[in-house]
Amino acid sequence: MKKMILVASILLGSLMLVQAGNNWFSIGETINLKSKILNEERSIIVYTPETYHLSDKQYPVMYLLDGGSHFHHASGIVQYLAHVGNMPEMIVIAITNVDRSRDFSPTHTEKIPTSGGAEKFMKFLSEELIPFVDKNYRTSPYDILVGHSFGGTFATYALLKEPDIFNAYIAISPYLMYDDNMLVDAAGKKLQSKFNDQVQFYMTVGDEPKYFESLEEFTEIVESKSPEGFELNYVQMKDENHGSVPHLSIYNGLEWIYTDWKLPKDAFKEGLASIDMHYSNLSKKYGYEITTPENTINQLGYIYLGKKEMDKAIKVFKENVVRYTKSANVYDSLGEGYENNDQFAEAEKNYQKAVKLAKQGHPNLNVYEKNLKRMQEKLAQM
Repeated sequence: MKKMILVASILLGSLMLVQAGNNWFSIGETINLKSKILNEERSIIVYTPETYHLSDKQYPVMYLLDGGSHFHHASGIVQYLAHVGNMPEMIVIAITNVDRSRDFSPTHTEKIPTSGGAEKFMKFLSEELIPFVDKNYRTSPYDILVGHSFGGTFATYALLKEPDIFNAYIAISPYLMYDDNMLVDAAGKKLQSKFNDQVQFYMTVGDEPKYFESLEEFTEIVESKSPEGFELNYVQMKDENHGSVPHLSIYNGLEWIYTDWKLPKDAFKEGLASIDMHYSNLSKKYGYEITTPENTINQLGYIYLGKKEMDKAIKVFKENVVRYTKSANVYDSLGEGYENNDQFAEAEKNYQKAVKLAKQGHPNLNVYEKNLKRMQEKLAQM
């Protein structure tokens, strides 16, 4: 890891809030950073998953260009796809713009006076922003870069210039015609023949005919070179236009990157060992340790509980406690297993543990307190 030289001018910035009825919900936090490389202050908007403050697990990161425009819908896609089990929970770092024509352009052209700053912006990402995020958030070593239009141009530039920084890319309507197709030409000369880790590049375009020739030429070059460890998926979305294509591209792109993420249909029938094997295989594919999620193990336990297979349910709930000792929910579930097996003293002990941990800010504290109170009343009557 290169030495981090980024200075945080304001570590805790403003919260991004949305209103539902009379309630307000935080969906992100704005942080202002002083970049020495760019010699200016930059703002990022950070989305962390719902479980971030309820566990000590690590998360992959999406770096989102044009962050001010795309943060809201992109973070919603991430939240939803993770919720339904189609991808892992993920941190989103949305980078807001100062001068996108400068930052995203690989070369200087007379038509754009400030153009040609992509090399500096790449250095800002790799030497300042990514180390800052890795230091201040619990991140897994898996990063995705997402860019639209000129941002897609930069994503393509990043692939060719610094291929080891990002593990996957979503390049949406990338403007590869820039400077007489210079990135298309560069692909023929600079695209690696072999990648150390599996790299995925999802590229899309809407009903934008002027983009087709350069994107098809880029695709042909990649296919002819067939670099080892690199996978390209080029999709034309002709029912979309330049403004509408980003949302569907991010949704479909994440599902493509995480094609194998969803558990097989029969996984729960085969038990925890089979489920663990699934996540072990994912670890090999994505290049870092991916553990079986707490809620997946819990789901298996409740399947056994529903079938009245009490010994199996308690065994699975106990395993979840071993793996996720700081989670209030695993103790509450184990307490429920014991309660359904008429082991009321053990149930009370685990409900107490759940309440103790939940007092640190868990949203289900009231539920855990009700379970504990019910068990204490039952024991008092015995």
